[in-house]
Amino acid sequence: MTAKSKPEVKPSYAFRTGWALLLLAVNFLVAAYYFHIIE
Repeated sequence: MTAKSKPEVKPSYAFRTGWALLLLAVNFLVAAYYFHIIE
């Protein structure tokens, strides 16, 4: 993580938010399938 010593070089918020939303969507999809909300 701290290999690059430039403080302005860090993962963009769009990238991190995209991964967070993707994982959250998968989590809800699995939960909906598990509770038979979707068949």
